[in-house]
Parts: sequence; C-alpha cells; structure tokens
Amino acid sequence: MTTTTTTTVQQNFGAAASDYVTSSYHANGPDLAALVAAARLAGTERVLDCGTGAGHTALAMAAAGAAEVVGIDLTAEMVDAATALARTRGLANVRFERADAAALPFPDRSFDIVTNRQSCHHYADLAAAVAETARVLRPGGAFLLVDSMAPEDAAHDTFLNTVELLRDASHVRDRSISEWLRLLRAAGLVPEVLDRYPIPLDGADWVARMRTAAAKVAMIRTLFSEAGAAERRTFEIRDEPWGFSIPGALIRAVKA
Repeated sequence: MTTTTTTTVQQNFGAAASDYVTSSYHANGPDLAALVAAARLAGTERVLDCGTGAGHTALAMAAAGAAEVVGIDLTAEMVDAATALARTRGLANVRFERADAAALPFPDRSFDIVTNRQSCHHYADLAAAVAETARVLRPGGAFLLVDSMAPEDAAHDTFLNTVELLRDASHVRDRSISEWLRLLRAAGLVPEVLDRYPIPLDGADWVARMRTAAAKVAMIRTLFSEAGAAERRTFEIRDEPWGFSIPGALIRAVKA
C-alpha cells in the first residue's frame, strides 16, 4: 500500500478495533461458515488470513481444525484485539502479526490456504496483493475470498463506491466479479465463484462502526433518498430504519 493509504487504514481501523470484535456480521455472517466449508480442511493445513481485522476468519479456521493459522493485519490495535480474542477462546493453533498483504513476509509456497474476508476493497495495489497470495500458496493450494462486489453496471458501480468512500476514507474500491476473475487468472490462479449474496446492513450501525462524520452520513442519506428505482432495487435501499445491501461473493481460486 502507499504510505497515505496505510496511514488512513491504521487510523480508521485502529479506532474501530473494539467494534469489529463485537460486530455481528464479522463474527457470525453466513459467508464465514461458507468460507470455512469451502476450505475443506483435513487437519494438516497451514492457513494465512490476510486483512484479519479482529481475527474472526482466522479463529474460525483454527476452530475448524487447521493445523496452524497465521492472521495478519496492518493495524496494531486489530492484531492486539485478535490475539486477545484467541486467548479467550483457548485456541493455541493461531497467532497474529502485523504485515502488509501486498508485501508478505513469508517464503514462497509456505501455505496451503490463504483467506481474505472483507478487506481487499481497502488495498491500493490489489494486483500486488493477489500476486503475493499466489506466491505464498503451495501448488494445489486455494485462495478463499469473500468481499463486497461492485455491480457490472458502471452507474451502479459508481453509486456503491461513492457511498463506501463517504463512509470510510480508507476505502479504495469494490471490484466487480469480472474484474476479480481477471486479476486471479493473471496471477496464475484458477477461480470459481462459489456463491453470490446480498450483505444486509443497518445504516446507523454501519456508519457508527467507522465513526463516520455527521456531514458525510448526511450525504449518504441524501444519495439514498434521491436514488432511482434501479439503485433502490439493486442495493435493497431501506428508509426507516435506514440501510441497504451490498452485493457480496465467495470465490475460490486454486494455484495450478
């Protein structure tokens, strides 16, 4: 990541670390169980979880029986929160450290599985992060990705990414599924879309978690109130209590 992007991520998520520990979606969203199931763990795997945040994905993989799980995050407060959560759950097969997904401090072919759940839209150099993921995967290993997905329609893409950036200055971009498939193939991975689903969000909780300024919340509310029928349908925009849904997907990409 660039220095500016790294600093913004650390500032925004450092302040929000405790909220991500208790976030019901991050801790228990149905995509988490689907991601763990897609890993097809046999109990011998070494797993890397990039952008681990409060550690929910890494902890789920550890609890499901992975031999060893390493969770990385740019933000020290997130690493501390994840470490504390692992301790309270009595999980000894997981550890957390600070690292950049675009410059992984691990040897080539050192992991059987790499996971990444809801962090890639913060990456300034996504291609570098995907290349690093491919580099540390062993042949036959799998990258399991869950992220927000921009619609293929350009206008809807713009709408979603505008709302995301207003809410969180560290947001870079939600990519479309077609963009993701191109990126993964370019890195030498063979991708498969396992599932697509909406991620329902309570608007008030969503902005509170990132401590979004009131002026920016007002802009988001205005965009929602002025949205056309197509946008309201695509993003399932709700008025009171206000909220919407972000398109999401689970993708598995295997290293040839």
